[in-house]
Amino acid sequence: MQSVRYKPVAFALLFFLGLAPGPSAQQAKHKKHEKQDKDRNVWRYDGGVFFETDGSLPNGACFRVHGQMTSDDFFNGLKRVDTDQTTVFQRGNETLTKFPDSVIVVFSIRDQFCPAGVQQVGTRPYLTEKMIDELRLSIYWKDGVDLSPVRGVKEVNSRVDRLQPYATSLAADLPARYEWSYQLVVPSAGVSLMDSLAFVFRTPDGRIAARVAARL
Repeated sequence: MQSVRYKPVAFALLFFLGLAPGPSAQQAKHKKHEKQDKDRNVWRYDGGVFFETDGSLPNGACFRVHGQMTSDDFFNGLKRVDTDQTTVFQRGNETLTKFPDSVIVVFSIRDQFCPAGVQQVGTRPYLTEKMIDELRLSIYWKDGVDLSPVRGVKEVNSRVDRLQPYATSLAADLPARYEWSYQLVVPSAGVSLMDSLAFVFRTPDGRIAARVAARL
């Protein structure tokens, strides 16, 4: 896979348009949410920001994208405080408004069975290296409905692992399934913490295969 403008792999946005500010339900399971009183919510980001979504290809192959956005110790101790009047980000006694100069994004694309209603009739196709290589990845900083393409994204690591079936004794007789993993360095200097990092995966003909956003 290549990063934006460098390599073909597509990443699709969860909440691509019209998403209101605030932590998503998907991310909520990865973060501690504390209701301190009826007018104040606190979201903590120790360990970074997690994201996950499902995708599919026109040929019927399905997959899951899941990953994490980190940056050294930046997210450790960071919390978002929402009130009826405002949203602030704090770490200790410090109030923060911007991301660090860069963030690290690690994510994987895992072959998986399609959910009911999506699977086409006939033999199930499995993800292949060719399918992955044909995907196109675009990454944006998203402010409200405004999308700004991210420039200078660098891919620093990638690998492919074969998924082992639950019935290990039948592994030799079952089709091979794989998981593709990537690590990217994404420039983020000057970006507001209210913005989300949006990923869009597209097929060669421009169709969206999956979409997801890492957002605080």
